[in-house]
Amino acid sequence: MKSTFRAMLIRFEEKIRIAVYVKKAALHFIEAANRVEHKLSDNVRQTGFGIEPDELAAIVRSQDNKTLESHGGVEGLAREISVSLNDGVVSSDISIRQNIYGSNRYAEKPARSLWMFVWDALHDLTLIILMACAVVSIGVGIATEGWPNGMYDGVGIVLCILLVVMVTAISDYRQSLQFKVLDKEKKNVIVQVTREGIRQKVSIFDLVVGDVVHLSIGDVVPADGILISGHSLSVDESSLSGESEPVDINVKKPFLLSGTKVQDGSGKMLVTAVGMRTEWGKLMVTLSEVGEDETPLQVKLNGVATIIGKIGLAFAVLTFLVLVARFLVTKANHHEITKWSSRDALELLNFFAIAVTIIVVAVPEGLPLAVTLSLAFAMKKLMKDRALVRHLSACETMGSACCICTDKTGTLTTNHMVVDKIWICEKTKSIKTDDDKDLLMPSISEGVHGILLQSIFQNTGSEVTKGKDGKTNILGTPTETAILEFGLLMGGDFKTHHIESEIVKVEPFNSEKKKMSVLVSLPDSSRVRAFCKGASEIVLEMCDNILTSDGKAVPLSENQRQKITDVINGFACEALRTLCLAFKDIEKTSDADSIPDSNYTLIAVVGIKDPVRPGVKEAVRTCLAAGITVRMVTGDNINTAKAIAKECGILTDTGLAIEGPDFRNKSSQELEEIIPRLQVMARSSPLDKHKLVTQLRNVFKEVVAVTGDGTNDAPALSEADIGLAMGIAGTEVAKESADVIVMDDNFKTIVNVARWGRAVYINIQKFVQFQLTVNVVALMINFICACISGNAPLTTVQLLWVNLIMDTLGALALATEPPHDGLMKRPPIGRNVSIITKTMWRNIIGQSIYQIIVLVILQFDGKHLLKLSGSDATKILNTFIFNTFVICQVFNEINSRDMEKINVFKGIFSSWIFLAVMISTVVFQIVIVEFLGTFANTVPLSWELWLASVLIGAASLVIAVILKCIPVETNKDGNTAKHHDGYEPLPSGPDLA
Repeated sequence: MKSTFRAMLIRFEEKIRIAVYVKKAALHFIEAANRVEHKLSDNVRQTGFGIEPDELAAIVRSQDNKTLESHGGVEGLAREISVSLNDGVVSSDISIRQNIYGSNRYAEKPARSLWMFVWDALHDLTLIILMACAVVSIGVGIATEGWPNGMYDGVGIVLCILLVVMVTAISDYRQSLQFKVLDKEKKNVIVQVTREGIRQKVSIFDLVVGDVVHLSIGDVVPADGILISGHSLSVDESSLSGESEPVDINVKKPFLLSGTKVQDGSGKMLVTAVGMRTEWGKLMVTLSEVGEDETPLQVKLNGVATIIGKIGLAFAVLTFLVLVARFLVTKANHHEITKWSSRDALELLNFFAIAVTIIVVAVPEGLPLAVTLSLAFAMKKLMKDRALVRHLSACETMGSACCICTDKTGTLTTNHMVVDKIWICEKTKSIKTDDDKDLLMPSISEGVHGILLQSIFQNTGSEVTKGKDGKTNILGTPTETAILEFGLLMGGDFKTHHIESEIVKVEPFNSEKKKMSVLVSLPDSSRVRAFCKGASEIVLEMCDNILTSDGKAVPLSENQRQKITDVINGFACEALRTLCLAFKDIEKTSDADSIPDSNYTLIAVVGIKDPVRPGVKEAVRTCLAAGITVRMVTGDNINTAKAIAKECGILTDTGLAIEGPDFRNKSSQELEEIIPRLQVMARSSPLDKHKLVTQLRNVFKEVVAVTGDGTNDAPALSEADIGLAMGIAGTEVAKESADVIVMDDNFKTIVNVARWGRAVYINIQKFVQFQLTVNVVALMINFICACISGNAPLTTVQLLWVNLIMDTLGALALATEPPHDGLMKRPPIGRNVSIITKTMWRNIIGQSIYQIIVLVILQFDGKHLLKLSGSDATKILNTFIFNTFVICQVFNEINSRDMEKINVFKGIFSSWIFLAVMISTVVFQIVIVEFLGTFANTVPLSWELWLASVLIGAASLVIAVILKCIPVETNKDGNTAKHHDGYEPLPSGPDLA
């Protein structure tokens, strides 16, 4: 039995083996056939290229090493696409390459046309019901009153509905265009390429096949390509494959795919496919554009809208039932209950239309529109102020920020670093920009000078290039740029040092190790030399020797080590960022390709100056006055961090500065005690920053904003309520994880984002107050009058016009108000605070009571008060009531500009959108009353009645001012609304200090 089973198993294995061989043979045959099929087209041949676009793209997409080898490797491909791997493409060839191999853009969903938005707006259920009512009204009206008198009511409703639909559609369409522009800006990544022998920055959209792209940690691979050269390069391909493990890129596996992220190392890549021919491009085709999720504020307002809608529905039903009941009672009193005519049907249809219109007015569809308008407006303004908001919700959340954890370098400082001092051969020297190359020669030997320049030019991730104008350009991080500038000042030459010796291995700088190391092969020598530079304390710990002035390495005594530590601390106390440079010579052995971590010889301590940005101190003071705590989280020496923090106004006498290692070793209880006082964290790792953010959010329930620029900052940026990535110094991975990209890396811009975030929240509150007031008045006046007199004073057309004022125009006017200085004198808005405050309820209820009383008095005693008589007295009164109601809303809108300030006209002329909406509303009201009476059921009014409407509206503004004098509790701490901004003013920066 066993032997039979074994024989069957052997036969089965043999079948599998044969099947695999057959499959391999088939694949080889298919590959050979495909290679035969790729014949050069006339276009490709005429332009001098030797490979078809699809064949070139397929090499990387299929990761086919054999096909790559058949073309002669990366050098062979470079020849076929007519490019030099050293000099890159020629600028004059770019358009030709785009014509043949395509441009680096992905196919996008075509933009929705205006008519599609119109079609969407027409699908509103209540509007459909109203249109049906209008059609029936036209039919019944013509049958009873004849042509054309019978059609006016129905046509008026249709015209008003179309106006509502067009205004809504145009508003939505404009916002879609605006978001498209913002989305394009968001995707416009800057990449570094070599073209015509010069390393330069270009937009990702301008990338072409043949470009030589430079990649470093944190970059997103901008196109498909093949590795030319690199050091320890690994990429995260999870966006394409779903695998979380990083993939090493080397000579054996040189394929780089668009959309993946560089996780470690650096390298150069030859672009072989762009746009829709890349793997990422093909994936994009299968994805449909997904709109942004609703922001927290929109979700909150949708809940408010649902409740109001249900109340409106209840009032609509009650109004309809009351009107029908009164109609039936009247018919019964006249003994006409059995006699029905088309006029009766028209009357019932009119009752139904009024009920539906009440629902239209009650449902506040303007709330989501107001949020979208306000956020879009803020995003557009922030773009001009150098802040790109990637997610809508970030703008609104930033208004609630209680704490900003900010980097130092580039954010609080100018990010233009220069070497200010150097300690070498036990002497300190101040560096001036006009010093010549012989600056250090009197005090050090040529040997020391040579090793110093070697350590600068060999151990760097940056590059020195000559621009077309002949000027020297340094492409790299600000710290690297400062050191290279110093090396050039000392007479060094970047290319000469790279030609003299070959780089064997590179360990790029990262936030964990806080150092960069490189292994170079020395010319005509049996040795290799390791160079290391990085955080002073870390590199000094790795050193056992020190370089003397005559170029000899002598053991480093404890006394000398303490002196060097004092020098480092002295530099740091002068707000200088310190770096140590060190080297080690190693004999060439079997393990000589590994970079050592000890026994180095110290060359020098470099002090780099990075001045504080202008205006940062004032921006920090603004944050403190707004109740926003600013904490500096940096990798710098604690003395440097404290000096800069004091200069910026962040570190106060009662504040706490701590180092990252101390922070991470604290217990949970200790963290709860120190975090409220923590203002500076130095020598911190990205994990320390992440831990601080987690504690602030989860334990202290703060709304936290975090800045970051490195790849390792991504966890903290994602964890924070608002992640702020640096647009200049930030890596693409950091930008992908962030909600806002600060394009100029300036702390002032971050404060501006907070100011606009607060403006968004306050603007929405203004609009909610305005809309709820109109809602309450419109519902109550129609309901009260229907119950008492049996008819509603506001007709369907009139209510639709009020709805347009209330929703679309109101949102446009109030949601686009710019921020004012008072916003940054308020405490932050809490996480779970209700959108409708007690102050707002006071204003809504007080204003509603005034308007309802006035309109009810006019409805029942208006003829007597206004001395109206004659056959058209009723129609004049109804027109006057409608006109007064609209004018009251105009003044109510002006009053809603600020919920607390008495002077609501302040700054009104700086908000041109608000003025335009107000003027348009008044002009349209005049046209409706004076010229469209046939459709709107109005008659022209005398100037006396117009003046009376304006006076009643102005009186509503006076009532609103009186209401604002009534103090209202605004928060749990008992602060009242006595302060003109609605809150007790917070102490300013100096007071807090």
